[in-house]
This record gives sequence, structure tokens and C-alpha cells, in this order.
Amino acid sequence: MTDFQPAAPSLSPREHRIRRWSARAGDATIALLVVYLVVAYVVLPFLWRHFEHHPAMSDAPKTTYTADRIPGDPLNIALVGSEAEVVAAMHLAGWFPADPTTVRSSVHIAESVVLKRSYETAPVSNLYVWGRPQDLAFEQQEGQSASHRHHVRFWRSDELGIQDRPLWLGAATFDRSVGLSHLTGKVTHHIEADVDSERDHVIDTLSHVGQLVEYFQVTGVGATLDGRNGGGDRYFTDGELTIGVLSPSNAVRQEPPKFLPNGSFVRVKNDAMTRLRPLLK
Repeated sequence: MTDFQPAAPSLSPREHRIRRWSARAGDATIALLVVYLVVAYVVLPFLWRHFEHHPAMSDAPKTTYTADRIPGDPLNIALVGSEAEVVAAMHLAGWFPADPTTVRSSVHIAESVVLKRSYETAPVSNLYVWGRPQDLAFEQQEGQSASHRHHVRFWRSDELGIQDRPLWLGAATFDRSVGLSHLTGKVTHHIEADVDSERDHVIDTLSHVGQLVEYFQVTGVGATLDGRNGGGDRYFTDGELTIGVLSPSNAVRQEPPKFLPNGSFVRVKNDAMTRLRPLLK
């Protein structure tokens, strides 16, 4: 005896149209998603990638690392000049060299933070590029203690230099507080998210005292809206790395430094990030 199978209910013309529309809408959504992914992750990064003013930087590191090999602060600045010229220029611009990290300096910075005492040469933690810690570090204290400060680390590279002058690849950030790392639980400084402002601050201070001949940008870490450093702190950036060429022998220049312009696609991207910056903070 054959089991009775009820006939499937027939669909009305309206239901047929809804099903066809749903299928087409699903296909269109998938197509739009594919286009978005290709544009966002392939086309635009390719158009924004530029090293016309210093091609050797195309293979340079783009971020620092912690001692635990966790990606740290993005590399966003570089200076061209001898070590003596870098030290002298930063001094003229109002920056103090950071003390080495020792038991004494560690106690001193702890006292500075807890008791709100000034410590303008407080040590900075080590970050690594090319497998080694920073060669130079400078800071500008803001407020009453070392918990709030502008600071920048530099790593020397003779291979990336210009006209027999070494290049000092750097990471500039602003320390907003002291606390525990979100990733490791260790005591650390937490940084402000807007790392571009710190990059520009270093360039502005050097320009103000006549220590830059010219400056230009190359691609750094790339446009980033929600990056995380080695302490788990969020950062955002237009992704550009600014290179400043120091005045030879630190001769004070009266005219402003020459800026070598970016390409049109990069300018559009940077303008968009400038408009987004207040919303990202």
C-alpha cells in the first residue's frame, strides 16, 4: 500500500515574485560585499602605498615590538642626520633625553607618578625594531608628573640614510596615564589613541626652532581606525610616516622647511582621516 503524500501547496504569483526578489537581493548583497572587500583591502591600500620620496623605505619595518614579540606602537616618524645632530636638534626643540632604565630611575619614576613630582628625564620602556631596543629616546613632560608626557623612540639605520647621513626610524606617542597592560598585566604607560598628533608635534617643534631643511611622508603602518599596541591601547592613524631632514650641523634656518607633497590619492585619504579624527577620539 502506497503512503499518501499531500501535494505541495502552489505559490501565488505574488509569492513567486517575492522569492525571486529575495534571491536577487541575496546575490546583490554578496556581490556588493565582494566589491567592498576588494576595494577596501586591495585597491585602496595599493593606491595609498607610496615611497616616491624615499624608495628604500618600502621594505622598512612598520611597527615596533615588545620584548614578548607583541606588536607595539606604530612607527610614524624618522629623522635624517648624525647622532649629534639629532640630539642637538631635539634639545633645541625642548626635548629631554630619557634616562636609562635602572632600579634607581624606576623608583624615581614611581615617585613622580604617585607623588606628582616632576621627572623630565624619566626612563621609557624598551620597544624593539630590527631585534634591538631603541638607540635614543626623548620626552617632554606635560603636567606635574611623568605620567603625562610626549615621547619618541628612535632606531638608527645607516642603510636607510640619505646622502651618507643615517636615518633614525621612530615611534612618537603621548602617555596619558600609568596602569596595567590590557594584554600582559604588567605596569605600563597608556597612550593617547591619536598617534598622528604626536608625529606632527615632533615635526612642529623641530620646525619651530629652525632645525628642518625639508620633510615628506612615506607609507608607514597604513590607515588604521582601531589598532592596538603592545599594552592593548587603541590607536588610530592615517598610516603615514613623516621623515624630517635635519639642518646640517644644526644651523638655525630662518625659512620654514620645504614639504614634498604627497600624491593625490594619499591627500584624499589624509583629508578624510583629518575629518574623522574628532569622531575617533
